[in-house]
Amino acid sequence: MQPRPPRTLFLSPRVTATGHALAGAARRRGMRVETFGTWRTPDEWRGRPGASLYAGPLFADAVGRELGLGLLEAAPGWLAGLPVELTGRDVELTTVAEARRLRRPAFVKPPNDKSFPARVYPDGSGLPGPDAVDDETPVLVSDIVAFDVEYRLFLLDATVRTASRYARHGDLDVAPLDGADPLRDEVLRFAARLPATGLPSAIVVDVGRLARGGGWAVVEANAAWASGHYACDPDGVLDVVLRAAAPVDHVGPRDAPFLRAAPHRV
Repeated sequence: MQPRPPRTLFLSPRVTATGHALAGAARRRGMRVETFGTWRTPDEWRGRPGASLYAGPLFADAVGRELGLGLLEAAPGWLAGLPVELTGRDVELTTVAEARRLRRPAFVKPPNDKSFPARVYPDGSGLPGPDAVDDETPVLVSDIVAFDVEYRLFLLDATVRTASRYARHGDLDVAPLDGADPLRDEVLRFAARLPATGLPSAIVVDVGRLARGGGWAVVEANAAWASGHYACDPDGVLDVVLRAAAPVDHVGPRDAPFLRAAPHRV
């Protein structure tokens, strides 16, 4: 038998701190690391066996098919489908056309991309118009809540592979979730309550403690191949990314429903 070629981790031209950390972890495993110079895929990279990718959604859409990747992401309505005891607020999955009719403040975000800024909008009139975002674009609309502390969890097979605090009272405050964190056990207990339904086997979920009432709630889910690692262990993050952005023919039946759709080409 011929030896398998080494896995290759591809990075976008805009290499971030997380990209650097993942590149180091990949090289320690004997993987190849390649960084794109432009948004065009070199011919020799197309369909390379064992490819994986760490990049933002727009870049992933531009090169993912050419690299032969299956990119996993949460179902758009996963957060909206959770019970209020896990979200701490009302969350609705709707369209941007419907959200433009809002006449109250709300937090509005696209579930799995960055087609417009995710933030609190005073009302729906502040959302981008149909000339910028298609009317049928799905969006999550949620009540406004404040978190006094927030954590990022990299999940593999519904288990926390690595985690990091990333904010306190809305400000960046980064530290690993380890024995020195007094909230570690609370975070892990809450993570164990998260239903796997609606999530792929490799995903990022952000959770936080509500400023009012002190209960724990899900902030959002994010694609692992596009999420910053903060103070997470890079090797643990890489484990999740390699599953979340794997060759499409490696994606099994359990994850097939969570494949990111190929972008529409005009």
